[in-house]
Amino acid sequence: MNLRAQSTVRCCGRRQFKSIAELEVVSQLMDNQFRLPILGWRFGLNAIIDLIPEFGDIATTIVALYVLVSAVRYRVPKVTLLRMGLNIAIYFVGGLVPLVGDVFGIWWKPNIRNLNLLRSRATVSAADAKRGRTGDWLFVAFIVGGLLALLFGSIALTLVVFWYLASNLRFTM
Repeated sequence: MNLRAQSTVRCCGRRQFKSIAELEVVSQLMDNQFRLPILGWRFGLNAIIDLIPEFGDIATTIVALYVLVSAVRYRVPKVTLLRMGLNIAIYFVGGLVPLVGDVFGIWWKPNIRNLNLLRSRATVSAADAKRGRTGDWLFVAFIVGGLLALLFGSIALTLVVFWYLASNLRFTM
């Protein structure tokens, strides 16, 4: 089965789903678009967007979720979907650590990891991937819900820390 050969299936002039080639473009843009000339290290827009505190982690995680949700259409096994969700969670949690998390995110590259899992585990061709099974969608919804809980938990923890610092530390002049 050649997943790269097919682009998107069109029905009534409308695009039905993203092909692996289109997901490759997104993954390369987010994880490997730029190269440091002397060292040869590659990084993408993830590294740049992650420099914006809290918002950057949220935005890049949403893009990573896009690749995960697209994997359902290729009927990737549930254990692989779980691995993909875990890749995103590790990336998100690692990115919460200031500076070290940004370097970790450049190394981890969740979109490339998930795209490689998708390529190796897809069970249908691009032409047959018009829709995923209901059970797969529910499973991914559970993973996305867990990742959203992680997101809102980190926001709540940040707000609690700021509130504690503001109410208990007195700055004198």
